Amino acid sequence: MGKKRVKFTFLSELLKEPVIYHLGQNFDVVTNIRRADVREDVGWVVLELDGEDSEIQRGLDWVSAIGVRVDPLSGDVIEG
Repeated sequence: MGKKRVKFTFLSELLKEPVIYHLGQNFDVVTNIRRADVREDVGWVVLELDGEDSEIQRGLDWVSAIGVRVDPLSGDVIEG
């Protein structure tokens, strides 16, 4: 099992879409929201993803393909 920390950035057209829900349902990935900020025109969320490395990558490829910006993170996302 692997673990990856990422930041998703959503533009306004994707803010109301259940992207994180579909990531967990359609891929064998457990999502854990660590931080988030959502405004009218943009939103971001910091996630920890648990699962097989290949399945996490498939999920992240899908998230990128639908227009969400995906940035890798390192370190403890709670402490900064």
